[in-house]
Amino acid sequence: MSKKKSVLVILMAIFSLNAFAQKADAILGSWANENGQDHILIYKRGDKFFGKLDWIKVPNDENGKPKTDKNNPDPALRTRPDLGLELLKDFNFDGDNVYSGGTVYDPKNGKTYSCKMTLDGNILKIRGYIGISLFGRSVTWTRVK
Repeated sequence: MSKKKSVLVILMAIFSLNAFAQKADAILGSWANENGQDHILIYKRGDKFFGKLDWIKVPNDENGKPKTDKNNPDPALRTRPDLGLELLKDFNFDGDNVYSGGTVYDPKNGKTYSCKMTLDGNILKIRGYIGISLFGRSVTWTRVK
């Protein structure tokens, strides 16, 4: 292969990887859950994607204290505040707007599920499941503008 062709192949590979990374990062930002009561900030750590509660419409309980992770199966974690709680962990971008390999934590029941997310413009479809995706539940989040 000539030197010019080699350089061209390398440049094309770099541009392809850059386009892939930009497409993967389209999920970054704040997302409202289905009822709009919570906002989840999706961010990147290394090459994986995570999400944490960054806004709660009603952040305090009836006693005026910040809501906590009271349903966590680990008693030592039940006093940690809901605000800032990491709900999404370890997602990989698979291409075609799909993110998989991660987990979603549901603070309402204290359980963690395998999860797959699909980005469709300003809509994020989240499928939490146990074992196989057939046995699970789907929710839709909307991008916060």
